[in-house]
Amino acid sequence: MMKRAVILAGGRGLRLRPYTVALPKPLMPVGEYPILEIIIRQLRHYGFTHITLAVNHQADVIKAFFQDGKKWGLNIHYSLETTPLSTMGPLKLIEDLPAHFLVMNGDVLSDVNYGDFFNEHVANDRMFTILAYTRQDQVDYGVLRADESSTLKGFDEKPVNKYLVSMGIYAVSNRVLNHIPDNTAFGFDNLMRTFLKSNVEVSVSPYNGYWMDIGRPDDYIQASEEFEGMKSVLKIEEQ
Repeated sequence: MMKRAVILAGGRGLRLRPYTVALPKPLMPVGEYPILEIIIRQLRHYGFTHITLAVNHQADVIKAFFQDGKKWGLNIHYSLETTPLSTMGPLKLIEDLPAHFLVMNGDVLSDVNYGDFFNEHVANDRMFTILAYTRQDQVDYGVLRADESSTLKGFDEKPVNKYLVSMGIYAVSNRVLNHIPDNTAFGFDNLMRTFLKSNVEVSVSPYNGYWMDIGRPDDYIQASEEFEGMKSVLKIEEQ
């Protein structure tokens, strides 16, 4: 079975400014590689042979760098948005999507086994599978719990909140395209609300390995600092 992936690489990277003033976010370096090259190397390692880059902002720069993908031993094609279509809208521009394919953001650094994740989704013929990560935030203050009469009923000193978040990595059936409107900005959030309203079953696959979204300056700096020690588990050996 040919493994196909769509990488969303059309964003403007506004959260990562001023870094992205000169470079598109997918070409921001992490160690000696642009983040998008790291992802492409990983996908090739896990058996993906055909990649579509959904591009918009500075598309020509991204095309000039990756060209047709032969440098990495795979086929790279491009889908160009003429207007921003958010995260799920670009899928409607790609005409030859197979029965199942991988969709992911172009700014993710993770040691996930993309092949195993995708194969499990296909084996169960799921509609949509979300790779998910447990994040935790510590509140920097003492948290008060008071009743309607403003009487203290509880107190927590700097509590830690845990929540499950999308990693920006999805395994998708092409049946999903029936739920995405044409030529409309339609995000992951819109699609999830549509599924919930229509009682469409969506699978969530928790992951407890390494994951970093480099879309914020602090996370980008952390990923850059940790990259050297992560090379072996990231599967980015020279092609």
